[in-house]
Amino acid sequence: MGNLQSVNLGDTLYISFAPGEQATGIELTPHILLRLNKQEHKAIGLTFLEYSLLAQKTNMGPRSFPLTGLTELSEDLRDIVLDILQRPPVSDVLLLSSYTPSISETIPITLLQAAC
Repeated sequence: MGNLQSVNLGDTLYISFAPGEQATGIELTPHILLRLNKQEHKAIGLTFLEYSLLAQKTNMGPRSFPLTGLTELSEDLRDIVLDILQRPPVSDVLLLSSYTPSISETIPITLLQAAC
């Protein structure tokens, strides 16, 4: 994954893809923060709050979380974030998927990759 650094402080995991670079923070969920360079459409880091909860499996498989923070973003920024989420290095850590409660509604969701 290139220049990857991770720090685990208590129950918070921070993964840096580009240490020292300036970034904008985007709250994907109340527990997952994406740091990105908006101009370069590049991931700088990920922060996982209450990491043990996020990584904990259920009796039906891994936990998924709706990307509720996307609804607060402009359409342009949402497109940038979704693009970043679907490419390495972020896609090496988070799996992007969707939940479709009805034929006309799609909710983006994410889960931690098994390697985490």
